[in-house]
Amino acid sequence: MIHSIQDCFHLMDRYEMLSHIRAHSVMVARVARVIARSLKREGMAVSVSKTTVGALLHDIGKTASLSTGGDHAEMGRRICIENQFSEVADIVGEHIKIKYYRPEAALSEKEIVYYSDKRVNHDQIVSLDERLDYILERYGGSHEVVHQRIRDNFELCRRVEGRLFGLLDFAPESLPQLAEREGLY
Repeated sequence: MIHSIQDCFHLMDRYEMLSHIRAHSVMVARVARVIARSLKREGMAVSVSKTTVGALLHDIGKTASLSTGGDHAEMGRRICIENQFSEVADIVGEHIKIKYYRPEAALSEKEIVYYSDKRVNHDQIVSLDERLDYILERYGGSHEVVHQRIRDNFELCRRVEGRLFGLLDFAPESLPQLAEREGLY
């Protein structure tokens, strides 16, 4: 069973998701829905509902992690399982970094949410380069090893972008206009 959007908002309230994280999650969901709906129109076997729920909840562990310092993706995965949102637990758990990316496999909701999250800085849709610069500055510190891991992850995201938009009839630069028109209901 795929939960409703309203169920997601209830879970956000239960876990006291901060308003700016909620705004980010809603925008990620709007971007993800544009991509999922378009892929579905192209005949891909993706669930728009599962993609939307996964995107809305991708940062469900973030508020708690701000005080504990824990891995918010893993915390979010556990929150999803504990609250019977198992259908999106892996999407939430791998929204920062996909563990086992297989370029020969069919694209899934996991790649859509992973990519969509990389395109949203706060609640604004930005390019991958802009988001990379922000992530490097915010989380990279002065550690070159961390910078390289972040760059490598964004290189994977660029490959995912290439696969996604190789199937779609619009360019990545069109996402801001398309997502602006995308509602969640």
